[in-house]
Amino acid sequence: MFTSIETDQTVVGLELNTLGDGLFHLLNYLLTLIGIGLLWRVNLRENVSHSTSVFIGSLLMGAGLFDFFEGLIDHQVLGIHHVKPGPNELAWDIGFLALGLGLFVGGWIVVQTDKDH
Repeated sequence: MFTSIETDQTVVGLELNTLGDGLFHLLNYLLTLIGIGLLWRVNLRENVSHSTSVFIGSLLMGAGLFDFFEGLIDHQVLGIHHVKPGPNELAWDIGFLALGLGLFVGGWIVVQTDKDH
């Protein structure tokens, strides 16, 4: 996780990277639980579409936005890590950003084509 700050080839670096990875996963689990709770509450409302295509499209949009902003912030702004470090790392990072945008657009199209939404 923090290999651009401290190499994982030393004990101290490995410990730092393991800690960073653990904190990242803890945050992900907490956000997942919050998301499940919000989804549960929204599902109880009758004025919200319950179609599978809106659900899948929304998941794709969320995943795309997450990938795009994670790539933009972690890879470009903070330089914490890259998709594939080394030669052409910028091309790999841009490809990851494009993939995130593609997921978002694909999800948006799925939601828009649902006749019940």
